This record gives sequence, structure tokens and C-alpha cells, in this order.
Amino acid sequence: MVAGFGLVVRFTLRDGESAEGFDELVSRTLEGILRYEQGTVVYVNHRVPDEPHVRVFYELYESRAAFEAHERQPHTRHFLAEREKFVAATDVTFLEHIDGKVQTAR
Repeated sequence: MVAGFGLVVRFTLRDGESAEGFDELVSRTLEGILRYEQGTVVYVNHRVPDEPHVRVFYELYESRAAFEAHERQPHTRHFLAEREKFVAATDVTFLEHIDGKVQTAR
């Protein structure tokens, strides 16, 4: 089981076409994560029912060092700079593992 280092990020998007642009930016960023980040275990963008201008990320890394490596990646730095076009507010909650279940490949 990966104890890891996690976070939940709640983004409140600007009105207009921000949701579409933000989701596209996340998809482009995910390409780099999939290709270059072995230490990123989970990186998921969620839509919130009945809140079309909210996105919630769940991120899990093998370790704090893997998270710090993620932050240094060019695709992550690009995301952090570009997201401001779409985001009105950001709320980050860092997580420490206590217990749980992780589904492994069958």
C-alpha cells in the first residue's frame, strides 16, 4: 500500500467559458504527468454535480519528495501560471495517510 502524500484542491472557476478552458489545460498537463512522473500515484480532476464552476482535484504521491518533484516539472509550472486565467479561488488541503484500502491491478 502506498502511504504517500496527498492533497485535495478545490478550484472555483470564473464565469463564462472558464470550465472548458480549465479542463483542457488540465488534460494537457495530465499528458506530462503520465509521461514523466513515476511518483504520482493519483491525479484526478472531478466535476461537482450542481456546481458547474467548481473542480476538485485529488492528488496522491508516493512521498513528499515526489510531490516536490511534480511541482518542479515544466508542465506543472505551465499549469500553475495558466490556471489564473480560469480560476477565481483556490482552496488546498494537504493530507496525511492514516489507514485505508487501495485497489491493486488484477
